Amino acid sequence: MSRILMLALGLLAPAAPVFAAATAPAAATSDQPAEQPTPDGMIEPADAPPEVATVDGQTFAQWLAGYRAAAKARGVSAATLDGLLGGLTASDRVVELDRGQPGDSSAGPARFDNYLARRLDAARIRAGNAAASRMSTELAATRASTGVPASIVLGIWGMESSYGVVTGNFDVTRSLATLAWDGRRRALFTKELDAVVAIVERGLANRDTLKGSWAGAMGQPQFLPSSYLAYARDGDGDGRIDIWRSDADTIASIANYLARHGWRADIGWGQIAAVPATLNRENIRDLRLPTSCVRPLERHSRWITAGEWKAMGVTSATPLPPDDTPMTLVEPDGPGQGAYLTTANYRAIMDYNCSNFYALSVALLGDAIATPAQ
Repeated sequence: MSRILMLALGLLAPAAPVFAAATAPAAATSDQPAEQPTPDGMIEPADAPPEVATVDGQTFAQWLAGYRAAAKARGVSAATLDGLLGGLTASDRVVELDRGQPGDSSAGPARFDNYLARRLDAARIRAGNAAASRMSTELAATRASTGVPASIVLGIWGMESSYGVVTGNFDVTRSLATLAWDGRRRALFTKELDAVVAIVERGLANRDTLKGSWAGAMGQPQFLPSSYLAYARDGDGDGRIDIWRSDADTIASIANYLARHGWRADIGWGQIAAVPATLNRENIRDLRLPTSCVRPLERHSRWITAGEWKAMGVTSATPLPPDDTPMTLVEPDGPGQGAYLTTANYRAIMDYNCSNFYALSVALLGDAIATPAQ
């Protein structure tokens, strides 16, 4: 077990607080990942409930007929629409799971140590080490082409689907149609249903392949359909992009996503930080309000160079990047309850899932996995 991981799990006592605890419960901070389904939440009930509900005066069947007509009007073939939408019914289970977000309240107040302990365990680290060994050639090739290190690819792969073990068996078409009709986030899920239609219309995948979580995240990297269209890549050279069964395609797709969201090869994600009690947090507060990913980014300081952080007495057990590297201080639970210094690459991870819980877990899992020299 690495020193970084031991510090993160509280197994070593640092000279100053270095463990980053969680934010307040997601209902108050929205800092937990938007979707962290339990195994039950990845399995679609066998029996569909009867269709009786209406939303905005429309039953699901009426809404679906309107959606189909609009898709046909923009040129989608009848064969594609028949294959995707024929006989489709709404899923009460999907609506229940969506309205229950952010969930995970049964474990008590949300703290990062609790969150991390449930996700960064010995079994996941062992699986990550096995994946690193098994896919070393592919990971090295991906690093060479994108600049994204194996550790971060493995961290996301492990957190998203336990390296392909838990990918979900919900019918993505049914889930997205249900969520688009239900209306709570209609624009988002209609866009994703449009992407499903495009995937099938273009012959990229068939209806039976499109399985995933209740909110439509698909395959080993848990890409939404629009992300599949934009970022998924063929990593094994077979001419297909199969994020459900191909480990190589999964690796290439995750790395491409991060590269397209600004990953820099010359710096890491950041590190656990020790913050002196004398640090004046008002002086480091970011006065610019975030316009997206608001609650998680409110936990970040303004950008300050690594050299300036060192001058303020902020230290780390691992070497900081060059002095001119901009970094933000992240204290997810507030001052004095653990901290991280993070680079712009950390924001690329947050683009994958807008949550400090998630991004820190990915980074720490990657640090814990024994990968070849980066």
